[in-house]
Amino acid sequence: MEFNVKKLASDAGVFFSRAMQFTEEKLGQAEKTELDAHFENLLARADCTKNWTEKILRQTEVLLQPNPSARVEEFLYEKLDRKVPSRVTNGELLAQYMTEAANDFGPGTPYGKTLIKVGETQRRLGAAEREFIRSASISFLTPLRNFLEGDWRTISKERRILQNRRLDLDACKARLKKAKAAEAKAAAEHELRLTQTEFDRQAEVTRLLLEGISSTHVNHLRCLHEFVESQTNYYAQCYQFMLDLQKQLGRFSGTFVGNAESASPAAATSPPVAAATLPAVPTIPVVPTIVGVPNSMAEGVLNPNEVKPPASGTRRARVLYDYEAADSTELALLADEMITVYSLPGMDPDWLIGERGNQKGKVPVTYLELLS
Repeated sequence: MEFNVKKLASDAGVFFSRAMQFTEEKLGQAEKTELDAHFENLLARADCTKNWTEKILRQTEVLLQPNPSARVEEFLYEKLDRKVPSRVTNGELLAQYMTEAANDFGPGTPYGKTLIKVGETQRRLGAAEREFIRSASISFLTPLRNFLEGDWRTISKERRILQNRRLDLDACKARLKKAKAAEAKAAAEHELRLTQTEFDRQAEVTRLLLEGISSTHVNHLRCLHEFVESQTNYYAQCYQFMLDLQKQLGRFSGTFVGNAESASPAAATSPPVAAATLPAVPTIPVVPTIVGVPNSMAEGVLNPNEVKPPASGTRRARVLYDYEAADSTELALLADEMITVYSLPGMDPDWLIGERGNQKGKVPVTYLELLS
């Protein structure tokens, strides 16, 4: 008990001495040992790294999980060292709703078929998003969090110790100046030498840790490259999924319109005046022949060998994206190539006839940039 009381009194005396020294420095009544310029630069760089790492970490978390409630839940699970429960992504939830709606409306109807197609793509987008979040968390968020919760805590601890050593050193310097008797000066000089040694040792330890910030930057740079790669793969997958969906919908969009018109009883009984006021929906005509258009085209089946360009109205077009022909009636495209395009009477407005040399076929308008 006696030992504890003495230690408590000693610690209280040291704390009081440091508090006095700190207060007098703030009031300009005491001198302060200044660190060298290189050390100060290391401190400033470390603080800058810590501050920006925190901001980047928090904003990346917002990017990966925009829902603040979900972020709080994940934080609590992490602190409790428990596994975060699997959460359905927004895309997967939308896919579920679309599939259920298609079953109610009828999976064989045009609307039901489209809902199923779009829902399947949304499911794939949701799965890709889940994988991207997992990859980004492992390769980017975890290293940033480890730095803040590991290396930075160690640096902060050693900086606090260095601050205390400096206050002790400056307090000893002040006592030496105030000492009058030779015995008091000798004791103050001895204490100053010991305090100076401890300060120098702690300054070297802190300096080494601060210089390690450079290796931290190198590690974070590598993690940043991995994050960009994950993001690139994710958006490339999403882009390809949407291109595939667009291609699938483009193949039977005209059929859906035709089915919708024939299936609607109101279409057969609506007054002629009302029908005339509605905008015309371009569909493939079902009449036996159209002047200037082959019979195969009039029946909705394109034979490229029978197609002849109109006397006027052809245009040049630049291909924006690669396109794989679905069948022999379509023309495969390569990005950035130039082709000649034109339209025929009765064609779906989303498609044109494309020519490249001796090759002909239907091409989707959304894949083209039409030129003069």
